[in-house]
Amino acid sequence: MDADVIVVGAGIAGLRCATRLLQLGRDVIVLEQDDAVGGRVRTDVVDGFRCDRGFQVLNPAYPAMKRWVDLDALDLAPFCAGVLVRRSEGLVVVADPRREPRLLGATLRSGYVRPLELAALGRWAARVLADPAAVKAQPDRALADSFDAAGVTGRVRAEVLDPFLAGVLVDSHGRTSANFTKLLVRSFVLGRPGVPRLGMGALPEQLAAPLGGRVRLGARVERVSPAGGGVELGVGGTRLTARAAVVATEPVAAASLSGIRQPEMRGLVTWWFEAPEAPHPLALIAVDGRRGRPSGAGRSPGPVWNAALLTAATPSYAPPGRHLVAATTLLDRPDGEAGEGQVRSHVGEIYGVDPSGWRVVTRHRIDAALPALAPGAPLRDAVAVRDGLFVCGDHRDTPSLQGALVSGHRAAEAVHTHLG
Repeated sequence: MDADVIVVGAGIAGLRCATRLLQLGRDVIVLEQDDAVGGRVRTDVVDGFRCDRGFQVLNPAYPAMKRWVDLDALDLAPFCAGVLVRRSEGLVVVADPRREPRLLGATLRSGYVRPLELAALGRWAARVLADPAAVKAQPDRALADSFDAAGVTGRVRAEVLDPFLAGVLVDSHGRTSANFTKLLVRSFVLGRPGVPRLGMGALPEQLAAPLGGRVRLGARVERVSPAGGGVELGVGGTRLTARAAVVATEPVAAASLSGIRQPEMRGLVTWWFEAPEAPHPLALIAVDGRRGRPSGAGRSPGPVWNAALLTAATPSYAPPGRHLVAATTLLDRPDGEAGEGQVRSHVGEIYGVDPSGWRVVTRHRIDAALPALAPGAPLRDAVAVRDGLFVCGDHRDTPSLQGALVSGHRAAEAVHTHLG
């Protein structure tokens, strides 16, 4: 045997799995086909700009982050607790007055402090804030239907919640599990999401550090099969054997290697622009509130679902004195794969600036950015596939960094028990 356990994939789930197995005294090898760790959580440095693979944020309120990640070492740069909303009459700020008291006046002037609508939203969210475990067990429905049932039907939903959550969930139609969305909203209420000052890629690099030379890059696994009471892996024309294997690749490849059902995936495209001047002074995610009816229905002013000035949160995402803007479109709509001109024009409309002088730094199309979580689907799937073969990733728990970490940890514990 080449190792007790071979983990295929050095994404967030695979790295947590391998680290836990190492803590449990198991001999581990991690095989990663790419040239760096991270999977879908990577940062490309282009002309001195740090461009994550798709606009991503890290929420320090996730329990798994508190438990297994050194958040202080990541040096998180938080975004403000609120959003910028483009209205036909201008750009307004909607912020949490508890955490952003300096923005209270702007929030009161936004037009979104509407008592009846906020009361309905409070009813929708109250239970998950008080008892998140109970929400996991309650009957589920689609997010859009759950808003309707709670009476969340006004402008706050159509112009703020729907576009914001569409970008977070990579779902512009409100079809995601309402129970999961409530848990996600709870984490936003309790935490202040941000980005590591060296980019999201700093997270997997930290997780990989304890593994040292056990991570082998550029190692493409073609097959995983039973062999002699263990498993055999075909790797670039050679073979490796172990007592157990954990498939921790991205979900589509995981289905191919392990035989599990391929999960439905949602995709996005993120454009990264250098702007000569900051389009707005605040580190707030910006959305377009002019879309019309709830869940994105009706007139769509353009393809961009959210935009963010990364350098307002942390100047380290760009060379000194320069500004970096991310603009994300979703592939679940016909306008999702929009051209540069459409995206540039729309993000300029959102901020209310002329973007003609902006330069494209890079563009990321990610067809499998996030697993879909349908209403009623389990928030947790089994990690054991068959004797000696396991699988982990955010498609086995919730589609989030929290889910990836928890899934990797669960898989490690299951492998350890299996090996005895």
